[in-house]
Amino acid sequence: MGEARQRSAARLAAVQALYQMEVSGKGLAETLAEFETYWIGGEIEGARYKDAEVAFFRDVLGGVLENQGPIDRAIDKTLAEGWPLARVDSVMRAILRAGTYELKKRADIPARVAIKEYVDVAGAFFGQDEAGMINAVLDGLARQFRAGEFASRA
Repeated sequence: MGEARQRSAARLAAVQALYQMEVSGKGLAETLAEFETYWIGGEIEGARYKDAEVAFFRDVLGGVLENQGPIDRAIDKTLAEGWPLARVDSVMRAILRAGTYELKKRADIPARVAIKEYVDVAGAFFGQDEAGMINAVLDGLARQFRAGEFASRA
């Protein structure tokens, strides 16, 4: 499996882990151990989970938790007025948090790549409207954090 596919799988696993941590209250160490032992590259109830770049998975998951306050404030400012992050579905929150972390802290990954990847993750869980909302919020954040990548090339 190529690096891009392993990173895609790591993003999906990070979103799933963030969601699980939010609903179960499990900590980082326990969640990392569970995902790395059972989910990433494993088979559960007949479903085979893709191999993922574990270092990237750990970076996204740990980075979101370490920077969650600033990440959540940035998302709140970008969401439509009257829709704070707390009102957003918990899976969508996980997607927005992971995407925002990459846009803010992983300059080695082009903003458009990160946005597309998280829109694809959203598409695995939601319909077109929700994926469009993820796209709009992450695009707005990318234009704040990485304005240079979006400057016109006229």
